[in-house]
Amino acid sequence: MRVLIVEDEPELAGAIRDGLRLEAIAADVAGDGDTALELLSVNSYDIAVLDRDIPGPSGDEIAERIVASGSGMPILMLTAAARMDDKASGFELGADDYLTKPFELQELVLRLRALDRRRAHNRPPVREIAGLRLDPFRREVYRNGRYVALTRKQFAVLEVLVAAEGGIVSAEELLAKAWDENADPFTNAARITVSALRKRLGEPWIIATVTGVGYRIDTGVGGEDGHG
Repeated sequence: MRVLIVEDEPELAGAIRDGLRLEAIAADVAGDGDTALELLSVNSYDIAVLDRDIPGPSGDEIAERIVASGSGMPILMLTAAARMDDKASGFELGADDYLTKPFELQELVLRLRALDRRRAHNRPPVREIAGLRLDPFRREVYRNGRYVALTRKQFAVLEVLVAAEGGIVSAEELLAKAWDENADPFTNAARITVSALRKRLGEPWIIATVTGVGYRIDTGVGGEDGHG
């Protein structure tokens, strides 16, 4: 999952970003409305976390633009305004959830995962493919009934691959969804992580490398097209 955090308090924004990364959720930060709009125009996000009171275009304006775009991106309003009429106006703007400050990071994580589940309501919360069983909420992976211990980044990469249901995922897409905007597009991080993930899952190799294109879950578990 990749989220955009629009928050003008640098310390809070950084704490949220770092906390989400520990939960294998990639997060970018925008400290004002103009930066938020710029990031939304060039990146693909699963959820937007918006503070309503920010410099430049307000969180409300950002929410209106997201809704108008027709992207269906869920919006979580994050604000100090706790009155019922404030919440009502936020929902009227198109917010899908509302969390008032101060808050516990774990509650934010739970709400984000719930929004992501609703967004992908046509997919079961626990995903299964080719003998793999991935539970994104418990962050557990089993292969043919055997528990597989993964690092947070390995889990995030596997989650993207499993969601593709056997389709090819490019290294660039992995970087976009499992890392964040600061990831170097020329880095070998995706290749290295996929290689380590493949070994963790064990033989026969279930992650196929399609040379020059990307990676996919081998639904036939018939081996790889390459070893990159």
